[in-house]
Amino acid sequence: MISALQHPHLVKLYGCCIEGNQLLLVYEYMENNSLARALFGPEEHQIHLDWPTRHKICIGIARGLAYLHEESRLKIVHRDIKATNVLLDEDLVPRYLILALPSLTKRITPI
Repeated sequence: MISALQHPHLVKLYGCCIEGNQLLLVYEYMENNSLARALFGPEEHQIHLDWPTRHKICIGIARGLAYLHEESRLKIVHRDIKATNVLLDEDLVPRYLILALPSLTKRITPI
């Protein structure tokens, strides 16, 4: 289900493996880690984000969420929006991470 979601502001899920009670998800690599780490991580991992870049990141997050809520055929409302779930690619384009873990099923609700 999650791998069917394709949008420039969502991290691509390439595949998964389930063995017993172990679940492994394989996502697209994001060079700049999470927005949380860029803003609040150890000083050596923080990224200086000027206001135009911050604005671009906010708009990208909004576009990704609008896709989930209104444009995708699955119509998903994700109730765990936070900076650790926003990953940044090499160009600081935000990509929202959709976690497909059983413990999060109460936080991801199809409309």
